[in-house]
Amino acid sequence: MAANAVRGCHYCDGVEFPALVWRFETPMRAVSSASVGGGVGLRSWVLNAQVPEGYARTDLAAHVAEIASGNGCAGDGVGMLTAAKVDTVQLASDGEVYAWATVGLQLVTWAADADGNAQRWRPGTINVVALLPEPLSDPALVNAVITATEAKTQALTERGVPGTGTASDAVTIVCPTEGPEEIFGGPRSRLGAQLARAVHAAVSRGIPEHP
Repeated sequence: MAANAVRGCHYCDGVEFPALVWRFETPMRAVSSASVGGGVGLRSWVLNAQVPEGYARTDLAAHVAEIASGNGCAGDGVGMLTAAKVDTVQLASDGEVYAWATVGLQLVTWAADADGNAQRWRPGTINVVALLPEPLSDPALVNAVITATEAKTQALTERGVPGTGTASDAVTIVCPTEGPEEIFGGPRSRLGAQLARAVHAAVSRGIPEHP
């Protein structure tokens, strides 16, 4: 199971933007909060594509399909979009767990906003992709999303960022389909602890010195 992201590209309004693409030889189990290809299921690819800060398209599925096709992706996959510079992606690992993070902090917010402000989707985003070496049960996958999110928030808090993330952050976690399933994904489980440390390190490295 290769732990790498291929550098790709796509065009938005006639301008070329970079993209990160993970393609799997066989479909992998995945859980994702992404608007396109999210949920729990088998996925053949994941992409994290940079878009302009003024991005206004609402047909996200169609746009992701265009980007995927242009980067050699076939079958079902997960598509994430971000205004963060994906060329500055940060990779961290712990054991055989790998995590990549692209960190955009333009629209950082608290999860429980005291003013109750609601904003439509905008691409100032922290996107995390993690690759685990063993299968996880559905509950463990969901728990792993919580673990990754807590690790991201810990990194932000430690660096003095005034928020828990942005309103459009996405997490995608991928694991094999074959083998005994791990039933725990929390931060004190074996794989969950490795995931937490990898995500924490990747997000920490992606936060600028003066966010």
